[in-house]
Amino acid sequence: MASTADIKNGVVMKIDGQLWQVVEFQHVKPGKGGAFVRTKIKNVVSGKIVDRTYNAGAKIETATVDRRDYQYLYRDGDGFVFMDTSDYDQLTLNETLVGDAAGFLLEQQQVQIALHEGEPLYIELPPSVVLEITYTEPGLQGDRSNAGTKPATVETGAEIQVPLFVDAGTRVKVDTRTGEYLSRVND
Repeated sequence: MASTADIKNGVVMKIDGQLWQVVEFQHVKPGKGGAFVRTKIKNVVSGKIVDRTYNAGAKIETATVDRRDYQYLYRDGDGFVFMDTSDYDQLTLNETLVGDAAGFLLEQQQVQIALHEGEPLYIELPPSVVLEITYTEPGLQGDRSNAGTKPATVETGAEIQVPLFVDAGTRVKVDTRTGEYLSRVND
């Protein structure tokens, strides 16, 4: 058992049999009354985010979550196969667990997988990845970066919005959290 003093970003708590990760927290000491901790927590399975307040000194149950480095190998039907980079064990995750991250996974890419008691909880991609545009409408002379965007398909099959001047075959940097175009990459 831990107390509210142990609440920090990234801590995983067990609440009513479910695992919740602290996204934001704030220790508050009002002029009148007792101190409290205001938190924003995210369910690690469903992704639901809720606000929760605890009185200072209240006991909370924390969960041990092991984040390990894995390398993405390949897709096998509905599963995604990863290899633990420390002991070379392979782990297959289903499509629902990988979720939106599937649109940004390239073979041989390094990722982190969070495990609780040997069960995979979620996958963490690097903040950005470099992907090649496989299809988009051709750009026109005079298109500028602030003129608007158009849809483009990247090599993983995901569709993102890119500036009008970006053509097929261009390598672009994409934010894995939002799916937004960040910049062109010149090799």
